[in-house]
Parts: sequence; C-alpha cells; structure tokens
Amino acid sequence: MAESAPRILTVTELNRLARDTLERAFPLFWVSGEISNLTRAASGHWYFSLKDAGAQVRCVMFRGRNSYLDWQPREGDKVEARALVTLYEARGDFQLTIEFLQRAGLGTLFEAFEKLKAKLQAEGLFDAALKRPIPAHPQRIGIVTSPDAAALRDVLSTLRRRMPSLEVIIYPTPVQGKGAATQIAAAIETASARAEVDVLIVCRGGGSMEDLWQFNEEIVARAIHGCSMPVISGVGHETDFTIADFAADVRAATPTAAAELVSADRQALLQAQAQLSRRLSRAMQQLLNQRMQHMDYLTRRLLSPSQQIAHRGHQLQQWQWRLQQAMRQKLDRQTRQLQTLQQNLVHLNPQAILSRGYTLAYAEDGSLLKSVQTLQKGKGITLQLTDGLVKTTVDQVHPQ
Repeated sequence: MAESAPRILTVTELNRLARDTLERAFPLFWVSGEISNLTRAASGHWYFSLKDAGAQVRCVMFRGRNSYLDWQPREGDKVEARALVTLYEARGDFQLTIEFLQRAGLGTLFEAFEKLKAKLQAEGLFDAALKRPIPAHPQRIGIVTSPDAAALRDVLSTLRRRMPSLEVIIYPTPVQGKGAATQIAAAIETASARAEVDVLIVCRGGGSMEDLWQFNEEIVARAIHGCSMPVISGVGHETDFTIADFAADVRAATPTAAAELVSADRQALLQAQAQLSRRLSRAMQQLLNQRMQHMDYLTRRLLSPSQQIAHRGHQLQQWQWRLQQAMRQKLDRQTRQLQTLQQNLVHLNPQAILSRGYTLAYAEDGSLLKSVQTLQKGKGITLQLTDGLVKTTVDQVHPQ
C-alpha cells in the first residue's frame, strides 16, 4: 500500500497558519517593558521594540490608536502596553499590535486616584449642595500656583485683557515634585486665613498624570474644601481631571478658562452699557414726547377768561332757547288737552242734546223721568225744551 504524499506548505501558507495560531492562543493582554528603536512613520504609525533584561519583541501601534494618547513616548520610557500577538506575514516577524500604551506604574496611580476619590465623595467633600457660587464681579483675585509657571502668565494676561482693574494676589508655591502637595495646601490655607480676596484660583499647566499628581493628594483636597472663599480649580488641560477639580467649587478646563470665569469681559460690559444707555435715551425721549403731546392737548383745551365768558354765554343762550322750546311745547300740549276737554264737555252738555230736538221730562217733584212705569194718568209733568219749559198733564200711558 503506497503512502500518501505529505502536504507541502508554501511560506505564505506557513506564516498565515502561524499568525492564526498565535492570535487564537493569545487574547488581549498587558505587557511591560522599555521602549527602544522608536520610529514614527510618515503614515502616522509607530514602530518600536519592547525589551527587558532578557528579551525584546517588535511592536506596532497604528495611527488610529496612538492618536488617542495624550503623551508622546520616548526612547527608554518604561511603559505598560495592552497588546495582541500577531505575525507580520510578509517577513515572518513575530510582533505585538499595541492597542493602548501608558507609562509604567500608572495603573497603581489610577487605583490610588479612584480610592481617594471614593473616600472623599463618601465624606461629602464633593457634594454639589456645598458648592459656592463664583462672585459675578469680584474686586480682588487670588492665585495659587508657581510664580515661574506658564499657567500664571496665561492667567495674568487674560485678566489684563478682560478686566485690567482687577487686583491680583499671588500665593506662590511649587506645583510639582516631592512635597509640593503640602506646600500647595499651605498656600490655600494662607489665602483662606487672610481672607483678602473674593475668589481663589488654584492652577497649573498641563502634564502627565505624574506631573499633576500633587493635585490628587488628600491634603490639597481638604484645604480646598475648607477654604473660606470660593475656589476655582484650573489644573492641566481639558481632558485632565484631578481630585482638586472635584473638591473645588468650580472646575475650569484650563488656567485661562479659570481666569475667564472670574473676570467679566470689559469690552462686552462697555458694549452692554452703551446699549443700555441708548435704550434709556430712547425711552426718555419717548416719554418726553408723550408728555409734550399731552401738554399740547391740554393747551388746546385751556381757554382765556374772555373765551370762557363767551363760551358760557353761548351755553346760556342754548339753555334759554331749549327752555323756551320746552315751555312752548308744554303749552301746546296743555292747550290741545284743554280743547279736547272742552269738546268733551260740549258733547256731554244736556243743553246741547236738547238743541238737537231731544226733551227732558220731570215729575211733579222735579225728578227726571226715565220710564213710563213711574207715570200715572192725570199727573202733571214738566217738559224741558231747548228754549224753555212746558207744563202738561198725562193723558194716556202706553208702555212698550
């Protein structure tokens, strides 16, 4: 029985199999070492080796990853790298693909940072209800920083540009190095005890986590919390956060931003003042115009004594004419009523009835006869005609 021919791999296939095996066998992990042979390619990728006393390994950190770092590694730096194992197939080189890079020991610093932050937060040092407002228009500003720091120059130039009249008191202190935290806290306590400023800025420029670590010390946080005036923390760059930022009443992204928080823009205030002045002038002019218009109206209504007499005389003539008209109308109405009553009296007058041919009959006792039932034969009656009386005797009675 013939043996089957062995599979013969190409170099490409071999390297691909080796790469797949390595990548499956080594998940994402951390490795520490010293940087050597660092090269920054025009493409933005970084190529270097990580070494220790016994070995070294090639590494690559692509631009999409190294662009997130806020520091620049240098030859000889001790670092900790989060990496994946791979094989560069074209040359068969074993290498690490670096996902994240930090200075050696930062893991311990981060742990200490989070531990102290949790402790102080549990004590209430970061409670938002305890934060004090920054005065809108402070007269005197205090600054705790190094007198040689670029941050101080940035703050002073910003204050001069925005509000030159502000007084500034500097409480000098080292901001980096061994023992600096104690001196920073002492400077804050000095400013608090003197109480000669309206607001205090604690600041320094950017740097690595180790450079800013003095502002992560508990003694500095407690000094800020116990300060008698509002405190603004302006430490590092916008992406840097320190324990001092949480303890302060307000955090500013940069020292320059802290200076802007305590100083109103003089030009903006002047422009606002000019705008308010124009609005006030317009309002006053409008009010004056309204008052003048009202005065003109009252002037037109105001009459001289002779005009008032003439006006009253004209009114009196009108009232006299109206009174005469009213009296005439009333007299006419009463005259018509009298005529109506007279006509009614004429119609109701018995004499007028007799003139139309009617006769009134009276009994012997003078009572008016209204029915033949009251007459008796032989009785005398009197007849009243329009022009006299007739005495007669009843001869016959014919009831109907």
